[in-house]
Amino acid sequence: MFSIEQFYQAYETEAAEVTINGKKFSILLPKYLDRFINPNDVLHDFPLWAKIWKASWVLSGYLADLPPDVNKRLLEIGGGVGLVSIVAATFGHQITMTEYNSDALNFARANAGLNSCPDLPIKKLDWNHSRLKDQFDMIVAAEVTYKEENFFPLIRLFKSNLKSGGEIILASEIRQSGKDLFRLFKSDFDITVAKKTLRSKTAAIPIVLLKMRQKVEPV
Repeated sequence: MFSIEQFYQAYETEAAEVTINGKKFSILLPKYLDRFINPNDVLHDFPLWAKIWKASWVLSGYLADLPPDVNKRLLEIGGGVGLVSIVAATFGHQITMTEYNSDALNFARANAGLNSCPDLPIKKLDWNHSRLKDQFDMIVAAEVTYKEENFFPLIRLFKSNLKSGGEIILASEIRQSGKDLFRLFKSDFDITVAKKTLRSKTAAIPIVLLKMRQKVEPV
């Protein structure tokens, strides 16, 4: 059972203030990363979850703009500290957040409570050994295409857990791994690409949204 009191005892945190479509969110992040990094192998299980990715901002805004449908169920994979699912739930979507890392799950649960989403379903999910039995109308994710070793587990998960006629939305910055994934996925999915630009006072960062539907076999 998650306890916010035990959470604050276990972690040193800092808050990031995020505004999506005029709505303010306060997202707790680890204040220090040292405890989550293996000094003997820095790159192994590096805590990629412990920040708010720019693609998460864009995906959050996309879902906030999307009219909610109480009959449709959404699934987020690789949800990190919870921003995307918290925003989606706040704007009326029926969404389940999943993540593999146990520390990330603790932060997501704390953030859900902090942002008035205490009933947001948050579950542990290993893409390589998925036990999800449900199917969803939409599967969404931000920055899950870093590692080529994850591509085939993602395909299996999508095929198992996406309803017929459902849609997948993947958001990421432009990088080679995303291009490799596009080439791999296009044999099984119809894909459209939209580019959004996240602007700050000092930079304009392009974010790609891959919108995918499973191909229908001809009768």
